[in-house]
Amino acid sequence: MMRCISNYGFKSCSLTSLFNESRVTEAKYLDYPTKSYGLEGSVNGLICLVNDDEELFLWNPSIRKYKKLPDPKTSLPPQGGPRRAYGFGYDEVHDDYKVVIFNEIETNMIREFEVKMYSLKSDSWRCVDDCPRMAQFNVSGKFVHGKLHWVCDRYRDPNIISIDLADEKWGEMDQPCDDVGEIALRVGVLGSDLSVLCNCNMLLVDVWVMKEYGVKESWTKMFTIKYTLRSGYLGQRCLHMSNEGEILVVIKGEFMIYNPKDDSLRYSKVIINSDKWDGNEIYVESLVCP
Repeated sequence: MMRCISNYGFKSCSLTSLFNESRVTEAKYLDYPTKSYGLEGSVNGLICLVNDDEELFLWNPSIRKYKKLPDPKTSLPPQGGPRRAYGFGYDEVHDDYKVVIFNEIETNMIREFEVKMYSLKSDSWRCVDDCPRMAQFNVSGKFVHGKLHWVCDRYRDPNIISIDLADEKWGEMDQPCDDVGEIALRVGVLGSDLSVLCNCNMLLVDVWVMKEYGVKESWTKMFTIKYTLRSGYLGQRCLHMSNEGEILVVIKGEFMIYNPKDDSLRYSKVIINSDKWDGNEIYVESLVCP
């Protein structure tokens, strides 16, 4: 799924069509609740959306059902506008879908952070204590192994923070890139594993995968994408690995297929027919009702 900016719509296409070299596929419009939405995550066919008024929705496009979430009543943002991060995931222990808001606030000229968590089962929000400092706002948390993950930056020493959706405890893990100097990180999910895109020297982007969750020594460098190919680092995302080992990546707003075997990139043959799009999520069709 991708969000088209020209008319604030959503389009969808299958993963197999994105990898198909022999056939051109046109992405199809989806019926959606209202305009001006950002994608904040997808789990089990449910998609979390936020609009320009900071209103949150859970939406299942497969059954055309959605739910508007109650107002989380977060504190007023600091001057310069809100700095927020969202996350959406599934609490398997309690069979519950949860949304997290990471909000920067200003108290007596001091910037602090508050976290609130929404439970679909109780249809309510509650505060989560002891939140660490965030680095990347406006970046959705990535859900894997029952936890949401973001990048945390303390004195330009980036690590990965997480919150367990079942017990609401915070965690922190070392990132895999140990190069000296300023490091740019982007956390993601590749397959069922936590992944990190690491830009250490402004020339190459290393893609790492944590093969055994929570074990630092299991970080494995899968491949390297040349930074000089088409865009800046922050425009790159790895979305999916095919059975043949090819990687679906997003580079500067373009779906591309990267082949680690011969270090090649090719454009995906999918027609979007939109002036511009930002945001993309992989979702599976389901009958889960929000």
